[in-house]
Amino acid sequence: MGLFCWTGCFALCLQLVLGTALSSLPACNEGDYHYEYTECDSTGSRWRVAIPNTGKQCVGMPDPVKGRDCTFSCDSGQFLDIKSQSCTECAAGTYSLGTGIKFDEWDEMPSGFSNVATFMESTADFSGNRPDSCDNSSWIPRGNYIESNQDDCTVSLIYAVHLKKAGSVSFDYQYLDNNIFFEFFIQNDQCQETSSASDKWVKLSENSEWMHHVVSLKSGTNILYWRTTGILLGSKVVKPVLIKNITIEGVAYTSECFPCKPGTYSDTPGSSSCKICSRNTYSDKGARDCIGCNPETQYSDEGASRCLDRPPCSDKDMFQIHTPCDNEGKTHIMYKWIEPKICREDLVDAIKLPASGKKENCPPCNPGFYSNGTSACSPCPFGTLSDGIQVCKPCAAGTEPILGFEYKWWNILPANMKTSCFNVGNLKCEGMNGWEVAGDHVQSGAGGSDNDYLLLNLHIPGFKPPTSGGNGAEMGRITFVFETICTADCVLYFMVDVNKKTTSVVESWGGSREKQSYTHIIPRNSTYMFTWAFQRTNRAQDSRRYVNDVVKIYSISATNVMDGVALSCLPCAMGSQQFGSSCVPCPAGHYIDKESSTCKECPPNTYLSPHQVNGKEACITCGPASKSNKDHSACYSDCNFSYMHENQSLMYNFMNLSSVGTLINGPSFTSKGTKYFHLFNISLCGNGGEKMAVCTDNITDVTTKEMEAEAEDVSNFVKTFVCQSTIIPSDSRGFRTALSSQSVSIADAFLGATIDRSLDGVTIKPDIFTSQKKIPDINFFYKSSAATSSCEKGRATVISMRCDPTKSGQGDISVPRQCPAGTCDGCNFYFLWETAEACPLCTENDYQKLEGACKKGHQETHYVWNEPKLCMRGVSLPDKRTAACESIDFWLKVGAGVGAFVAVLLVALTCYFWKKNQKLEYKYSKLIMTANSKECELPAPDSCAIMEGEDNDDDVVYSSKQSLLEKLKSLATKEKEHSFESVQLKSSRTQNI
Repeated sequence: MGLFCWTGCFALCLQLVLGTALSSLPACNEGDYHYEYTECDSTGSRWRVAIPNTGKQCVGMPDPVKGRDCTFSCDSGQFLDIKSQSCTECAAGTYSLGTGIKFDEWDEMPSGFSNVATFMESTADFSGNRPDSCDNSSWIPRGNYIESNQDDCTVSLIYAVHLKKAGSVSFDYQYLDNNIFFEFFIQNDQCQETSSASDKWVKLSENSEWMHHVVSLKSGTNILYWRTTGILLGSKVVKPVLIKNITIEGVAYTSECFPCKPGTYSDTPGSSSCKICSRNTYSDKGARDCIGCNPETQYSDEGASRCLDRPPCSDKDMFQIHTPCDNEGKTHIMYKWIEPKICREDLVDAIKLPASGKKENCPPCNPGFYSNGTSACSPCPFGTLSDGIQVCKPCAAGTEPILGFEYKWWNILPANMKTSCFNVGNLKCEGMNGWEVAGDHVQSGAGGSDNDYLLLNLHIPGFKPPTSGGNGAEMGRITFVFETICTADCVLYFMVDVNKKTTSVVESWGGSREKQSYTHIIPRNSTYMFTWAFQRTNRAQDSRRYVNDVVKIYSISATNVMDGVALSCLPCAMGSQQFGSSCVPCPAGHYIDKESSTCKECPPNTYLSPHQVNGKEACITCGPASKSNKDHSACYSDCNFSYMHENQSLMYNFMNLSSVGTLINGPSFTSKGTKYFHLFNISLCGNGGEKMAVCTDNITDVTTKEMEAEAEDVSNFVKTFVCQSTIIPSDSRGFRTALSSQSVSIADAFLGATIDRSLDGVTIKPDIFTSQKKIPDINFFYKSSAATSSCEKGRATVISMRCDPTKSGQGDISVPRQCPAGTCDGCNFYFLWETAEACPLCTENDYQKLEGACKKGHQETHYVWNEPKLCMRGVSLPDKRTAACESIDFWLKVGAGVGAFVAVLLVALTCYFWKKNQKLEYKYSKLIMTANSKECELPAPDSCAIMEGEDNDDDVVYSSKQSLLEKLKSLATKEKEHSFESVQLKSSRTQNI
C-alpha cells in the first residue's frame, strides 16, 4: 500500500514539474519540426509523427496521424511530400528516381557511406618491423567517381539501406589491375552474407572500359560492401578501382528531390535525371540551364562547373600527321590544332600553326602487301607474297605460304587495328584519335587530357601453324618493338583479351624505356584482342602538361595468323597430286626433306623446331637424359637416369616422383603486414611428356575442372612443368577461403638432366645449396619461353635431386635460404628435392658377404648392406645360404698325432748322430796330435795301446764346441774324411813295423 502511494505521489510531482517547464516554451511553427514515418508494424501500417528540428524546443506540434500504406511508392521524377502524404513532381533543377537513390556526385563522401581499413592481425614481419598503419587508406572521392586505395590494405566502402520490397543495386566501375582484389557482396542485419552475394568477385574491365554491375537486393536491411585488397609483392603500385553512378532501387519513397550536380541541369519539372552541359558552358548545383562562357577568352569541357581562361598556344596544342599516299607515292606533312582547341593565337607568347603540305616519300607497304596505285596497300592474293616493294609473286611449287602479319611501316592504320581515347572520369576524349601513324612508327596521340587512356587495338581471328608441321605447344607468337619517353608517371599496358571474355594485363612498363622488344607466346587457337594502353598520368589535370610524353611502337609482328598474308614461302611435302595442288600436311613430328619434298619423321630423341620444318636440321636433339614424346613436339624425362661414378655405373628411377610435387614456402609479409605464401607445383618427369603441374587463379571461384573443360579459356590457370602461385590465406584478410592469384609458368620446356652444374646456358650458383659428398645431386634443367620486362630471355628452373635414405616417399622440397621465394633475381629458380627416391638403384656392389663358422658340418653365409645404405630398390639382398663342411676337430687331432711322431723321431735321430759324432772327433783329434810330432818319426806307442775294436773310455777334450745344428750339418763329410785318414795311418804303421 505504501509503495503505490509513493509511486502516485512521484507521478503527480513529475507532471507538475513538466507542465511548468512546457508552459514556458514557445508554440511550434512549421519550420521548427519535420515529419517522419515510424517503422511498419505487422499489419503493414505506420504513423506519421512530427519530430523537432535539431536545436529547436517548442510545444504544440501536430499529433501523430496514420501514414500511407507501407507498399506505397512514387514514380520517377516525383517525391513523397510527407506533410500532405502525396506524390509531388520535382522542380526544375532537381531530379528523382521515385523508388531509387543515385549517387553520381563524388566531390565529397556522400552521407551514409563509411570507410573501414584493416590489415592482417600479425603485428610484425620476420624482420621484426611493425607494419605500416592503414589509417590513411580509404576510398577517395575524385569528383565524377570514387577511387580505391593503391596500397596493400583491405579497405571496405560500406552503405546500409532498408528496402520495403525487393530491389537492386547497380554501379559502373573500372577494374584494370589483377594485382588488386575487388569484391562486392551484401550482408543482412545479422551480418550474414545473402545468397545474392555468392558471386562476389568482380570481373576485370574489358578494353579499359567502364563496366556495369547489377546485383539483386532482398527486402529488409541490406549492408553493401565494396572491398579492395592490394597485393604488393614488389615496388609496383597497383592500379586503383574506380566506381561511379551507384544506384539503389527498391526504397519505399524519397522525401525530397536531388539537386543536379554542377555541370548538369534539368530544365523541366518532374525529371528523373539531369542533362550534361555542353562544351564552353557551365552550371552550378541545382541549375535549370547552362551558362555560356566567353568564346573569345574562355573555354570549358563538357560537364564543366566553371569556365577557364584560354592559354596562349604552344607546341603542346598541336600535332603532326601524315596524309595517305597519293598516286605519286608521296605523303603530305600536316599540322593541326588539338581538338577542341582551347588556346589563343592572339596572345604575346602564342605560336602559330606551321605551314602544312610538305611532301615526303611514302613508306613502302608492309611485307605481304603491295601498292595497287591507290593510297592504301592491298594484301597479296593467297599463295603469293611480296616484300612490300615488289609485286606479288606466287610461291614456288612444293612450297606453302607462311601466314601472319608484320607491320613496320605506318602510313595508315591497318584494317584490323583501331585506336581510341578513353577517360576514366568523363567522356570528353571520345571521338579523338588515341594513336597517330608517323612513317616508321606509330605513337600515342594528344588525347583530351593527361590522364586519358590512349588505346591501340589489334584483332586476330585465330592462330594456326603451318600444315606441314609445327609445335603443338606454341600456336603462334606476337612481337613488338617500342620505346617510351616520359617526364611524368606514365605507364604502358599490354593487355590480352581471349574470346571476348576478359581482358588481363600481361605486362606493363612505367616511366621512360629505351627501345626494346617484347614477345608473347600464343598457346592455343582462340580469338585474341591485343591492346596497348598508354596513360601519361593517373591524376586528373585541368590542362595538358605532359602532351610531349609519348610511346612509340616501331613494329608489330604476329606469326601463324588465320587470314593473314604470306610473309614467306617454305617447302612443304607434296603428295601424289598434280602441280598446283595444295600441300599435304606432314604428320606431327615430321620434317620436310629438302631434296624429295617428302615428309620424314624426326630421329628418336629429337623434337621438331616450332619455327622451322624444312630440312633435317629442324629436328633438334634432346638434352641429356631426355627423350622426345610421340609427336616429337617436346622433350621430357622418362624418370630414368644413369652415370658413371668411381668406375661404377649408377642407375636411377624417379617413377615414384612422377606425380605433382607441391611446395608452399613462407609465410612472407608485405609492407602493410599482409601474409602470403608462394605455392610451387612441380611435374618432374614421366607421364609421356604431358605437363601435369597446374596453378589456378580462384578470384572468380572457378574450379580447375571447369576451366579445363572449357579449353578456350586460358586466362585463369596455367599447365606446365613448374608453376608458381601467390596464396593469400583466409586468416590474413578475412576471406572465406584462401586466395590463389598471379599464377605463372616458370618451366615449360625440359632441357635435360645431368650431374653437371650448367646446361644450355643455365648455371647453378656454387653456394646455392650445400654440396653432397658421397653421391652427387642429379640436376633437372628447365626453361620458360615467356619473357618479361625483367627476364628478357625467359625464366630458368633447376631442380636438384638429392639422395636421403631417411626421407621416404615424396620427401622434402626446399628453396635456398638466401632466396626464400625460390629465386633471388626473379628469373632463375632453384629447388632442392631430398628423398630416398632420389637414391640410385641397388647393385651387387652395395652389399657384402659374411661367412660363418662351420658347426656340426654346416656353414652359413649372410649378406648385409654397406653402411650407410645409399641406394633404393634395384637388386634385392640375397637370402642366407647354408653349405656342408667338415669339422675342424678331426683335422686338429690328426695334426696333433703327426706332430708328436715327428718330434719323437727328431729327438731319436739327434741323439744317435750326436753319440757317433763324439767318437769320430776323438779319433780325429788323436790323429792330429800325432801328426804334429817330429818329421819322419812315428809317434811313440802308448804303453797301453788301444787295440782295434777297443773303446777308449778316456774323456775327450775339445778345443772349441759346436752347436747341435752345426754338428748335424758336418756329420756326413767328416765321417768320410776320418775314414780316409784312418786308412792311411794304418798303412804307414804297417810299413814301419
